[in-house]
Amino acid sequence: MTHAFDEQYWETHWTSLSGASPAEHGGGTANPHVVDEIGALVPGTALDAGCGHGAEAIWLAARGWRVTAADVSGHALEQAAARAAGLALPRPVTWLQADLTAWEPEGRFDLVMTNYAHASMPQLDLYEQLSRWVAPGGTLLVVGHLEAPAAAGAPTGLPHAHPPAASVRPEDVAARLGRDGWRVETADRRARTVMRRPGHAMTLHDAVIRATRREG
Repeated sequence: MTHAFDEQYWETHWTSLSGASPAEHGGGTANPHVVDEIGALVPGTALDAGCGHGAEAIWLAARGWRVTAADVSGHALEQAAARAAGLALPRPVTWLQADLTAWEPEGRFDLVMTNYAHASMPQLDLYEQLSRWVAPGGTLLVVGHLEAPAAAGAPTGLPHAHPPAASVRPEDVAARLGRDGWRVETADRRARTVMRRPGHAMTLHDAVIRATRREG
C-alpha cells in the first residue's frame, strides 16, 4: 500500500488513535534509543521533528532543553500539549504545526532529532533537510524504521516491516550526510520489544544514526 504521509494522512492516523492509551501508539515514554543516544548531552535548543504525541519532546523539556516540537498533525499536537500541561516541566515546549517539507526554522538548533517521522518526501531527503537545521557543534539524531532485506538469498522480511517509503538503512543515512562537515557517532541496526497492550508484544527493528556537525 502506498501512503502520501501528508497532513491528511497524519490527521487520520492520530485521530484514529484518540481512544487508545499512549502505550498502544508508542507515545507512553521516550524511545529508549533516544534516551541512550542523547541522554548525556548538555541541554540547549532542540527540535523534535515529527513529534507526534510528544513523548520525546516532553522528555527533553524535563531535562532542561528548550524544545520546539513540530508536527503536521494539529490533532497530535493538541494531545501532546494537553499531556505536557499536566506536568511540572522546567521549560515549556513550543508546539508548532508545520509541514517539514516546506517549513524553515528561524535559526539552527543544538539538537535536531526525529523519531519514526515520515513526510511527503523521500526519507533520505527528509533527513538531509533536517541536517541543515543543526548548529555547528550540534547533534542530529535519526531513529527510523529499518529497511527489510530484499536481495536474493537474504533473510526473510523483518517482522512488522514498514513500507520502503518509510524505511531506511543506517549506512544510507550516514552516506547522505557525507564525510565533510559531519562526524558520524552511531549508525546501527537495533531491535527492541514493545508491549502495545497487555499480552501483545511487538518487535521493532530500527535504524539509529547520531552525528555531530563539525564546527568551523
